[in-house]
Amino acid sequence: MRRTLTMAAVVAALLVPAGPLPVAEAVGGAVPVAVGRWSAREAQAFWTAERMASAAPLPPGPPDSADPAPPELPEPQELPEPQEPAEPVEPVEPAEEIPVATRPPTPTGLPLPSAPPAATPAPTPAPAPTPAATAAPTPTRAPAPPTPAPLPAPARAAVAPLPALTPGIGQNFDGIPVAGRMFLVKDGGAYFCTASVVSSPGRNLVLSAGHCLLGSDTQQVAFVPQYTRAKPQPYGMFPVLRDAGGHSKIWIDPRYRSQGVDRAATLDVAFAQVGPNSRGFPVETVVGGNRLVTGAAYAQARVTLIGHPASAARPRVCVNRTTKFTSADARIPGSFLRINCTGYPGGTSGGPFLTRYDARTGTGDVVGVIGGWKTGGDKADTSYSSYFGADIRKLYEKAVAGAKAGR
Repeated sequence: MRRTLTMAAVVAALLVPAGPLPVAEAVGGAVPVAVGRWSAREAQAFWTAERMASAAPLPPGPPDSADPAPPELPEPQELPEPQEPAEPVEPVEPAEEIPVATRPPTPTGLPLPSAPPAATPAPTPAPAPTPAATAAPTPTRAPAPPTPAPLPAPARAAVAPLPALTPGIGQNFDGIPVAGRMFLVKDGGAYFCTASVVSSPGRNLVLSAGHCLLGSDTQQVAFVPQYTRAKPQPYGMFPVLRDAGGHSKIWIDPRYRSQGVDRAATLDVAFAQVGPNSRGFPVETVVGGNRLVTGAAYAQARVTLIGHPASAARPRVCVNRTTKFTSADARIPGSFLRINCTGYPGGTSGGPFLTRYDARTGTGDVVGVIGGWKTGGDKADTSYSSYFGADIRKLYEKAVAGAKAGR
């Protein structure tokens, strides 16, 4: 089957114990979100544990449908070099005012003596007291308010060892911090895909499949690292930010939007900018990030594949080699990475293909994501990825520049 659900699977998803898919406008307790705003606290209020548990993989869309999405975020403009401000003119201190001694006034109303007594000298008037120079008051600066102590940096997320793995056999496990679920509202329903953190200068980019985040009505998007049903927010929630027009800050190649998910299957990749969690920390600071690698070989000896299956309470992990697959279907042209791993149905779209996985840090080199040919494959035991070449590198650089310009 295609990586996104068939209609029968969608109907089955409606029958999960948590109830039908919630409609954002109709579910009680939904939090209205102002245009241009979408904070971690708002995301947490909207994406309750119950709503996350009842979310389903995206339903299939028409194979060649073009996306009438909002225009791409504008390229950041080069700003002119700021001019140095003119040197401030030093204020001239006023000259100290020197008091002028004045002659005491001649007393009036008393008769002047015609001749003072010889023995008695004329009284010498006492000199007028010189007023003491008053020192100018020294201005005192109001004490600055105390600077709030910065929050202590979060301890790097603990990474549990992977279970013992047999090549090609997927196993459910407790997950790794760098990968998780990407939740979103589309067509009035609550859905999810898999996503992972990719290292970037802003420490704020996540990577998923383009078909997961396609659509002008894709809203209320949030990334939850290492989601499990038992621990739905072990490291908090990181909202996908919005631009001034209220559109989520997501970067997808324009050709994928215009040509559709099949004709442009080699471009089934998306980057999204996420804001900090409710404690104010960037996602990469909290959970780490995978290094984006482009131009690698199609054939890799050992790839770790991680995804969140539709009906599973925990994510899934598998290791195996990858091979090159070239489509013979003219409607889905191109070459893709292919990996055989059991148990990767809908929901795993966007899951990372990791090489050189480091068990100590829980990160690796990301060389693909589940997607591409038939949006990731028509069988749950074989998955595909668009090839990460020059086009994906350019898309990443565009996302890095756009995220930087938005700060």
